[in-house]
Amino acid sequence: MKNVDVIVLGAGPAGMTAALAAHESGASVALLERDERVGGTGAVSGGVIWVADNPRMRAAGMADSREEALAYFRSLDHGDLVDATLEAFVDRGPEALAFLEDIGAMKVALLEGYPDYYLDRPGAKPEGGRALDHDLFALGELGDWAGRITAIEDMKPMMLRETPLGGGTGVVEPEEMGRRIANQERGFGQAMVGRMLKACLDRGIEPRTGCEIARLLEEDGRITGVLLADGTEIRAARGVVLSTGGFEWDKEMRQTFLRGPMDAPASPPSAAGTGHALAMAAGAKLGNMTQAWWAPTLAPPGREWAEGQQRAEPVLIERTCPHSLMVNRAGKRFCNEAANYSALAGAFHAFDPQSYDYQNLPAWLVFDAQYVERYPIGTRMPNEPIPDWVLRADTLGGLAEKLDIDGPALEATVARFNDHARAGHDPDFERGTSAYDHFYGDRSREGKAVTLGPVEQGPFYAVEIHMGLLGTNGGPRTDGSARILRHDGEPIPGLYGAGNAIACPTGGIYAGAGGTLGPALTFGVIAGQAAAQRDNL
Repeated sequence: MKNVDVIVLGAGPAGMTAALAAHESGASVALLERDERVGGTGAVSGGVIWVADNPRMRAAGMADSREEALAYFRSLDHGDLVDATLEAFVDRGPEALAFLEDIGAMKVALLEGYPDYYLDRPGAKPEGGRALDHDLFALGELGDWAGRITAIEDMKPMMLRETPLGGGTGVVEPEEMGRRIANQERGFGQAMVGRMLKACLDRGIEPRTGCEIARLLEEDGRITGVLLADGTEIRAARGVVLSTGGFEWDKEMRQTFLRGPMDAPASPPSAAGTGHALAMAAGAKLGNMTQAWWAPTLAPPGREWAEGQQRAEPVLIERTCPHSLMVNRAGKRFCNEAANYSALAGAFHAFDPQSYDYQNLPAWLVFDAQYVERYPIGTRMPNEPIPDWVLRADTLGGLAEKLDIDGPALEATVARFNDHARAGHDPDFERGTSAYDHFYGDRSREGKAVTLGPVEQGPFYAVEIHMGLLGTNGGPRTDGSARILRHDGEPIPGLYGAGNAIACPTGGIYAGAGGTLGPALTFGVIAGQAAAQRDNL
């Protein structure tokens, strides 16, 4: 492998963005990926991008500002925000999206009506506009690379905005759906990754997969390249960008850093902390390591990654639709089931000092025959057979026995919930009060009935809900130029970072849908451009 100006480690969205930004800044680039496929966590995500005052908002005449975005984040701060990186994201996010669109690496549209997650805070946008969806992308444009995207076997021939997840109906005319399938068109994160990969390939940036990095090379305090596990050295004349994803699949790092239990990540196993280990070895200062992009998940038996590890899926719609509720092992509700998924981690991580245990794990989503008739559960659609891994009983007492929880407690919980659902108000957890609660519910209904509906018609069903995540978001600290910092706060010369491999510029705050990809892509552009600068030598 020949030496280059810039080495980018990790061929996910942040890494490909960094590679493109470095290339467009005049640098030669090597894009190295540890996995045999590219795209990482971004490829299995919804692909939504959250950026305040973005170009699509401006084109639609929607009002937003730097001041509103900063006020929104700072109202949610619990001490993990750093002004330099937060302001860099807010200030340069619109520019980063414009850059990617201008070079053909992205084609996005507004997710209309998709609200921010914390609507009671200053600067929040209840009408949406900051969350962006991807247009369809035809995999055939990638040639031999078409099958080399993570989880590309998952058929997603729809845009998110067409599905219930994005506020659509989920219905596409059969003729149009057939055309999309024949043309290998994809939406969601696969469209994002596919279009970025095409932009890379068009510029001669071909990812080199299967590259295991042994260590960073350093001369006179400056990072000058990488040593591969096979002994190959690749030199970078200007800089190295770490964009290797999170650390959630590394058991030791997970146990050491995360604030509470997590047993079912929704990301692929490639998120194993490679960049974190490299940065720590180089003396990097860490930040935000207890945090993650939390999400309740389903982990159906037999659903595995190619490597044999359990595969999990985020639970978004299921816990929000009417005729369902979530209970803990005592048979009691413990949260607003329709709340935003990242904030729900606080409920799952509640610790009981008396029993010295996490009282809300395991948790169960309980639903009835009405739910089964109308709504999905995992990949199972309405009117399809119920999977074997869904527990079923004719009565709530019988279901409780299968769940090994107290029958009378479950029955009492459901009876109380049903009374509140019929009355149209949940005084226990205020489910349905927020506009966000309504977004994933059944919007063919009115008012709080969008999410509130009694669980009363047998048979009754349950599935275990795990504490999972979309990715970790802690790592080496950077400055606003994406330079990775030493323990003393000074930059490590020649080392940059972006994506889930660094301490997220928004701390642990998941501002709205796309709250992980917005900072990742913005810092990908910042890192690529900064690494490519000749005056950084």
